[in-house]
Amino acid sequence: MWLSTCARYALPAMMQRGNAVMALQILRASGRPRWAAAPASSCLNSIQFHGLKSMAAAPLCTVHYGVKQARALDKERLVEVEWEDGGQSLYPFTWLRDNCQCPLCTLQSAQARSLLLSKLDIHTEIDTVRVTDNNKVSIVWPDQHTSEFDPEWLRKRCFSSAARQAMQEELFINDRLYWDSKLCIPTASFDEVLHDDETALAWILALRRVGTVSLKGAPVERGQVARLSERIGYLRLTFYGHTWQVLDKPEANNVAYTSGKLSLHTDYPALHHPPGVQFLHCIGQAAEGGESEAVDGFYVAELLRQEDPEAFRTLTSLRVDFTDAGMDYCDFMVQSKNRIIDVDCEGQVCRINYNNATRDSVLDLPLHQVQPFYRALKAYVDIMNRPENVVTYRMEPGDLMTFDNWRLLHGRKSYISSSDKLRHLEGAYLDWDEVMSRLRILRKSVHGER
Repeated sequence: MWLSTCARYALPAMMQRGNAVMALQILRASGRPRWAAAPASSCLNSIQFHGLKSMAAAPLCTVHYGVKQARALDKERLVEVEWEDGGQSLYPFTWLRDNCQCPLCTLQSAQARSLLLSKLDIHTEIDTVRVTDNNKVSIVWPDQHTSEFDPEWLRKRCFSSAARQAMQEELFINDRLYWDSKLCIPTASFDEVLHDDETALAWILALRRVGTVSLKGAPVERGQVARLSERIGYLRLTFYGHTWQVLDKPEANNVAYTSGKLSLHTDYPALHHPPGVQFLHCIGQAAEGGESEAVDGFYVAELLRQEDPEAFRTLTSLRVDFTDAGMDYCDFMVQSKNRIIDVDCEGQVCRINYNNATRDSVLDLPLHQVQPFYRALKAYVDIMNRPENVVTYRMEPGDLMTFDNWRLLHGRKSYISSSDKLRHLEGAYLDWDEVMSRLRILRKSVHGER
C-alpha cells in the first residue's frame, strides 16, 4: 500500500485533480509545460497501474538493438549505423575515437577514459568499419588501432534530438509534475524506504518528479534524518550542523527558531549553492497552530511567466544579495548573490532562491532597476500566496517530510506550545548529486540498468 501511493507519482504521467482545476502535464526538458483539463478524480490517476512493484519505474532500456549494417561517410566524417528495426544513427569520427572502449583507452575498473585528449587526433579518418559476427561495430583507425562498440551502448548515445532527450531523462529525471493546492502529497513507509530497494526507488522518483514526499512511521526520537541520509549516502554539513533542531529558542539565530509565522521560502539562498534536498522530521507538534504550508515554486514561476512576462524576465536576470550570520556549528557570516528564479540554457525553471528573512538590505542594483525589482518580486510572492496554490497540512509526530529545496517554497503558521506539547522538528540537508547517484544505483539494482 505504501509503495502504491508514492509510486504512482513517480510515473511520468499526468496528475489528475478536481473538476475546476487544471492538471499540469509533465514539464518536458525540451519545451514548456503543456496544460490539459483533468477529469474529476480524487487526487491520483492510476494510469493503468499494474501492481505495486511496477511503480518503481519500468526499466528504461529493455529493447535489444541489432545492427543491420554500418558504413563510413568519409566526406561528412560520420559513421552511419542502420538498425534492424529500420532506424538510422550517425556518429562523428572524432567522438568514436575519443570514446573507444578498449582497455588501452578506457580504465575498465572505473569506466573512465584513459585516452589523453592531447593524444586525440580530432581530424582522424577511418580505415575500415564493419559489423562483427557478434553484432558489434568494429572500426580500424589509420594507426591500425581497433575499436569495438556494443550496439545497445551506441544506440543509447545516438545524436538525434529524441535519443539525446531520452538519455538526459534517464540520467537526470527532468520530467516534473506541477501541482497546486489540490495536491495529495505522496506518502511512503519510513521503514520500507530504509529496507526495500523498490520502495526507496519509488520514493526518490516521486521526490524528483513531484518535489515532496511524506514518509510515515519514523520513530519519534532524534537521529532519524541521519538514518534516512545513510540510505542515500551522507548529509550536507552547513553552518547549522549536520542536523539541526527546529524549536522555539531564546535569542534565536534564525527566524525558524521562533514560534512566529514563517513566510514561504527556500532554505539557504545565502549560499551560492543551496542544499538541494531537505528532510524535516516531526518529533513533537504544538498544542495549537504550527501547520505547514507548501507551494510548487516551479509552477508559480510558470504562472508568473504567463501572467507577467516582464516580472519573470526581471527575476531571472537580476542577481539579489542574501546574507546570514550567527553562531551555531561554528561562527559564520555568509553572503551570496542569486537570481530569485534560475533558468537553464533552454529557459526552463531549474531553481528558486527566495527567503525574505535573509534577503539583504544591500541591493546591488542601479537606481532605475530598484522599483522594477520590487514590483516583480511582489508579483511573484502574490502568486505564490494565492490560496489555490498553497497546500496546507499538519505534521504529526513520526512524519518525516522530504522535499526538493530548489523547488518547494515552504512555510509555517504561528503556533502556541504548552509544557507537554512542544513543537520540535529535526532537519537535515542533502545535495541532489548524492540523491540522484543513489537513484541510479537503485535503478540498476532493481532493474539491472546502467
